[in-house]
Amino acid sequence: MLNAVADIPLPANNAPAPCSTGADAELALIRAAGSGDVTAFESLYRRHAARVHGVIGRLVGHHGTRAEDLTQEAFVKAWQALPDFRFESAFSTWLHRLAVNTALMDLRSQRSRPQHEGDDDAFDMLGQADSAGHVTAISMDLERAVASLPPRARAVLVLYDVEGWKHEEIAAELGMAVGSSKAQLHRARHLLRERLGESAWSGDIP
Repeated sequence: MLNAVADIPLPANNAPAPCSTGADAELALIRAAGSGDVTAFESLYRRHAARVHGVIGRLVGHHGTRAEDLTQEAFVKAWQALPDFRFESAFSTWLHRLAVNTALMDLRSQRSRPQHEGDDDAFDMLGQADSAGHVTAISMDLERAVASLPPRARAVLVLYDVEGWKHEEIAAELGMAVGSSKAQLHRARHLLRERLGESAWSGDIP
């Protein structure tokens, strides 16, 4: 199964997911995949891979193949856990949370690697040639800016501002004090405002 998932290309971030034929079709795919049907799981992968890759990329940064590798890891975990899925929440919600947890586990494992703790040099390159005076580039610059934040500041920003987590939840997942979570959020927002300007940063990531 791992090879089967790994061989499926990720959909482009701006590409629409394959058209759904309705909730009943999705439910049938989930039940079939939970019973070991690889083809059904591949269909679920194609439907949800872009969103999973998006949230993982925002949490860990779109650097090299890291987000792609973690996306594949998240789907392998989903395949392994799917037989125990009890339909107590929407499949997309369950898969999204699994993706977030996969990214957070990776972030925790990176804490002992100082080389990943900041990308300030790369951050300095944002918003110069591409976006000066061009409104259409703001969204792209914002994504790049978020990706270039120091890892823990980026994770807190995405979890709080995008995922809607509370500081208590973030602190528990990242192994920090609640006050540290609030400080990291303040730091992340300050860095974004500094690089993108007050008019470009509204507090919402598209």
